[in-house]
Amino acid sequence: MEKLEQLKEEAMQAIENAQSLSELQQQRVHYLGKKGPIQDVMKMMKDLSAEERPAFGAQVNEIKKAVSDAIEAKRGELEVKEMNLRLEKEKIDITLEGYKPVIGNIHPLTLVQQELEDLFIGQGYTVAEGPEVELDFYNFERANIPQGHPARDMQDTFYIDHERLLRTHTTAIQTRQLELHAPHPIKVICPGKVYRRDDDDATHSHQFTQMEGLVVAEGIQLSDLKGTLEFMAKKMFGESRVIRFRPSYFQFTEPSVEVDVSCHVCNGKGCPVCKGTGWIEILGAGMVHPNVLEMAGYDSTKMSGFAFGVGVERVAMLKYGIDDIRHFYTNDVRFLKMFKRFD
Repeated sequence: MEKLEQLKEEAMQAIENAQSLSELQQQRVHYLGKKGPIQDVMKMMKDLSAEERPAFGAQVNEIKKAVSDAIEAKRGELEVKEMNLRLEKEKIDITLEGYKPVIGNIHPLTLVQQELEDLFIGQGYTVAEGPEVELDFYNFERANIPQGHPARDMQDTFYIDHERLLRTHTTAIQTRQLELHAPHPIKVICPGKVYRRDDDDATHSHQFTQMEGLVVAEGIQLSDLKGTLEFMAKKMFGESRVIRFRPSYFQFTEPSVEVDVSCHVCNGKGCPVCKGTGWIEILGAGMVHPNVLEMAGYDSTKMSGFAFGVGVERVAMLKYGIDDIRHFYTNDVRFLKMFKRFD
């Protein structure tokens, strides 16, 4: 019994002195293994009397349980210790400067479109959108361009079938809006992509962005259109800009005009940018044709209106001095970074 107590104290001390889980495992194998000192003590039972064996066996089992419990208690303590050491070692210093993610910027066409939208929203316009795959009915018929009309040749486009096509102008949005709001006044701008079967070069693209405006109410006159467009020109190209109207022809407006703005480079004196004329063409416009109003459900004897259409790429090219429309679509990051905006 004395030897058992001595063995117990020795085992408890060894377990307490273990500094790691691996050391603790070694002590478990040493004291509780088949070749350990506790197992050796069990061999002494053959030398004991039948009366002494039960008490001796009970004492050995008590020591084995005490050693096993001590090992488990020490294991929990060492696991916490090793976890804390690992957390301390793997700790991240959050005070160090991190890596800044590369943030892109808004595309120049989107910048110009947003600027135009803000300008017209400030004048009481609402923004209307429509489908890019449009019905011939809204793209041409309701714009006073019936089947077989020569005006269709100027807007040769991509047809899906005999009734549907990729819209050639956002006038299709206007005709839908007229039908939706008739016979009430309307004041909308209609931005969006349009498509023409055109050869791509420095000034032409088979896909481009338009923003058309439409106002219909009682008493609308051509002077209202001119005042609106002059306001837009000053805001987009500078307060010293002036505009002029030249007679033109569009099937959905009557009268129709081409609109020029005084050259922002030479201020109207003549230079290579304006080809010596002092003027740069920026858009087409006119008074809404009575047929267009009547087809939508308006009484053209009481209501009148004006419409205009501006190419967003054209405004952007003039505003930023861009010489090739293809720059907008070639995804050259160097070009796009030139338009970084800090809000």
